[in-house]
Amino acid sequence: MVDWAGYSGQPTARWYRDMAEHSLRGVSPSYERICLGVAGDAELISRLDTLPASKRQPNLLLGAVRFLSGPVDSFPAFRAFVLGGWDEVAATMLARRTQTNEPRRCATLLPALAAVPEPLALLEVGASAGLCLLPDRYAYRYNSGAVIGGSDLVLDCRADGPVPVPEGVPQVVWRAGLDLNPLDVNDDEDVRWLRCLIWPEETHRFGVFDAAVAIARAEPPVIRRGDLLTDLTALAAEAPADATLVVYHSAVLAYLSEDERQRFRAELARIAAGRAMVWLSNEGVGVVVDLPEAAGRDYFVLARDGAPVALTSGHGDWVSWLR
Repeated sequence: MVDWAGYSGQPTARWYRDMAEHSLRGVSPSYERICLGVAGDAELISRLDTLPASKRQPNLLLGAVRFLSGPVDSFPAFRAFVLGGWDEVAATMLARRTQTNEPRRCATLLPALAAVPEPLALLEVGASAGLCLLPDRYAYRYNSGAVIGGSDLVLDCRADGPVPVPEGVPQVVWRAGLDLNPLDVNDDEDVRWLRCLIWPEETHRFGVFDAAVAIARAEPPVIRRGDLLTDLTALAAEAPADATLVVYHSAVLAYLSEDERQRFRAELARIAAGRAMVWLSNEGVGVVVDLPEAAGRDYFVLARDGAPVALTSGHGDWVSWLR
């Protein structure tokens, strides 16, 4: 995943070119073409540069155009749509955030969760609509093996290396999410926005997403509006004391500056000093953990309390356990 915090002060065109070359190539040809087109288009870049830096992200522009029923299969058509309806496109980008809520990430988190003493109290930072707050409500299958769990939604995941595949799903007694802009799983427009953040060629993700939404709507998780730097401790204090608190996040800290990441770590340390707690981070290489052998790859690094345990796919397709 691109470390967006590192693009502060960088030319907007570089964001789009790097997105095309490092994240989209070989995965989403349509988005790759569009991002390369945007990177080389002075008029589009000048429009994007009128927005705050945090609102110029490629995924935000691409999602906004799809949310407005614009074309993403042709750069000329995309360009005409954006320039012709810029006011509406810009308003959508300002009102929304890139909050991809990929439930298949639970398959890459499950082996790490299974190693935590139960019962568990789950606190997800950057929870979006909360689909990754439900690891015990999904079923899993690694390398076409036996299904783990009793849910109708089975998350398939390729497992490489000595992955400690558990025999069952964890016992969760409490769960809550924290997000600057919580999305409501029962709000059709919020759900439609999340669908627009799924890359168009990854059609297999849509069915999983829809099934996860149906599961979440039956018993929606609690998600509080708040900032991870100022509101985490108060929410963590609500977790039952006799459960192991698991604070976790995926593709969240890439949007924070290095100073903010250090402040977040300090907040976690304060919470851990007063109770049993485990921190699971699932972020791009270099965001939490540097792995020289994975530098330049579009991988996530799954880490427990800052120590790397696995490489993972950002969308939950595979997990490769580190030896």
